[in-house]
Amino acid sequence: MVSLSLCMIVKDEESVLERCLKSVKDHVDEIVIADTGSLDKTVEIARRFTDKVFPFAWQEDFAAARNFSFSKASGDYILWLDADDVITEENGEKLEALKRLLDSSPADTVICPYDTAVDQNGGVISSCNRERIVRREGKWRWHGCVHECIPSFGRVIVSNFRVTHKRSEKERGSRNLDIYRKNIARGYPLSARDKFYYGRELYYNRLFLEAEAVLTEMIQSPDGWSVNKIEACRILALCRTQRGERSKALEAYFKGFLYGAPRAGALCGIGQLFKEEERFKEAVFWYQAAFGCESHVGDGDFEETYDRSLYPALGLVYCFYRLGDRAEAARWHRICEEISPEHPSVVYNAPFFKEEEKI
Repeated sequence: MVSLSLCMIVKDEESVLERCLKSVKDHVDEIVIADTGSLDKTVEIARRFTDKVFPFAWQEDFAAARNFSFSKASGDYILWLDADDVITEENGEKLEALKRLLDSSPADTVICPYDTAVDQNGGVISSCNRERIVRREGKWRWHGCVHECIPSFGRVIVSNFRVTHKRSEKERGSRNLDIYRKNIARGYPLSARDKFYYGRELYYNRLFLEAEAVLTEMIQSPDGWSVNKIEACRILALCRTQRGERSKALEAYFKGFLYGAPRAGALCGIGQLFKEEERFKEAVFWYQAAFGCESHVGDGDFEETYDRSLYPALGLVYCFYRLGDRAEAARWHRICEEISPEHPSVVYNAPFFKEEEKI
């Protein structure tokens, strides 16, 4: 069977690294870890699982660190993980099946689902596809100082092997934004993809005017992926909403339609704007469009499952109640209970609708 190297970059991950390595150690032939300056017990933990732990001087560039870790691998294929990722037992079996497939039918790039958020019952609520495994002797190369990626190359296959991200308690704060700013200051040229992620980091740090400028430049660029432009329009709308520019926020949501089929997140955002203006009939239209909206995970989107299920259903509960249609509001509440009975908003609404049933 083909051999598989796990390559990771870490720094101060003592709280999660053992969990990650225990979940994957039986499915890989080699573990390579590049440490970028840990001050805790990360290196000690790593050495319990492998003798291939290498120091790497941090360069404000995640791609550089990834490329270094990959350069130390010796397996036929390379798998990458972050310290706060895990491989479930079910997906460990799928990884073994994938290795057998690669043994009989070699590929250069393997794209796999990445479950970035799960609900309280373990159901996936946010997922995207990532280039997860590459042939070591292929033309792999990480790009991007932040939110780094490996562009697909050669023969590409899509697998059902999934990686689950479990957030750690490690505080990251403005780390990514600081890295971008340091690289920009030293002349780092921003690609369209970089501008998308830089604009998103500005938004996360509530620098809405700067985020608008960067995202607008990215959207107007002839380069860049359409999925990133769609999401950039949504984030641009959120920036404008935060600044009280509601009509301009709507324009940004609608502009996203120019680059592909409407995404549920944008449709929910439009519904939310109308709901806040108490234009409930218009809000109902957009929430209903979002509910059951086609999934675009396979298109490379970062998508929340709840954007096309729970969130619009909650919006419809409120809107129909305010429109005086209590029966329809109750029907949508029951749908919410079916989707996520333990969600705080569903739990909060439940006693109210029980009282309604008595009337």
